[in-house]
Amino acid sequence: MAKGAKTDLASLIRLRFGAVRLNLFAKRRAQSVLAGTAGSHFRGRGLDFEEVRHYQAGDDTRAIDWRVTARTGTAHTKLFREEKERPVFLAIDQRRSMAFGSQRCFKSVQAAEVAALLGWAALRQSDRIGGLVFNDQQHEEVRPQRSQHAILQLLRQIDQFNSDLPRADYANCSQQINSIALELRQIARHGSAVFIVSDFYGLDKTGVKQLYQLKRHNDVTAIVISDPMEYQLPVKGGSVVTNGEQRFPIDLSNKNLRKEFARQAMMRRDALKQDFIQCGIPSIEISTKDDGQAVLEQFYGKRRRCSLGARA
Repeated sequence: MAKGAKTDLASLIRLRFGAVRLNLFAKRRAQSVLAGTAGSHFRGRGLDFEEVRHYQAGDDTRAIDWRVTARTGTAHTKLFREEKERPVFLAIDQRRSMAFGSQRCFKSVQAAEVAALLGWAALRQSDRIGGLVFNDQQHEEVRPQRSQHAILQLLRQIDQFNSDLPRADYANCSQQINSIALELRQIARHGSAVFIVSDFYGLDKTGVKQLYQLKRHNDVTAIVISDPMEYQLPVKGGSVVTNGEQRFPIDLSNKNLRKEFARQAMMRRDALKQDFIQCGIPSIEISTKDDGQAVLEQFYGKRRRCSLGARA
């Protein structure tokens, strides 16, 4: 379970043991030595027919279902589910807004541990693992490789960015998340499983558009890192708050203030969820009070995967 205000590289490495209980992708029998073992969640030309849907710009014209097209008068295309190896690409947020936490840890630390768990789980499934760590001014990329060296390099980058992390400043929230969305489109190979671990502060319509384009060719999942105090101010506390540079008076006993704060926070949360839904991107929220591994196991736990498969 994540703790503290700073990451610890040794702890991130030890999370490889906890990742044993995670299964990011359903297993299938490989068709050849080079086929890989992961049943792809993205769609493309493959052996297993999945469904027919309306033709969309960019679809392969060779997959058009002419019978359905003739019957309905509207172009339809066949979709196939591929079975192949895929790169797993992690984008980890270490901006100023992540340097905050009212519970067990800072959001930046929770993000680091969640990313480490996902990375170790992918490596155990023989997927190529790479990633991108970013702060408010810069980012560092690790090219996907099927080796322990790749994930160790990524964890070192996370730890380095975290050690340089300044205090949070929500008043000057970085727009870097939008630039990163564009960067991911340019560097994530088509068919990749992309996990973005961030609080998504500063994401605007430009960034949402880039995420939508990214989702068209990749399997994208948003891991939203949050803290309880971002949604509800404490009833008791100091009368002055600071962002590390400025001090502001605040009356926490003011019920209207707390109510309006919560309302604004929920509006932002709902708007972010709606953006993901419109992009077709699944999202998972993990708070600083949560056990990150336990939350991931709810979605990627091996036992749950098996039970879902049995019911299917």
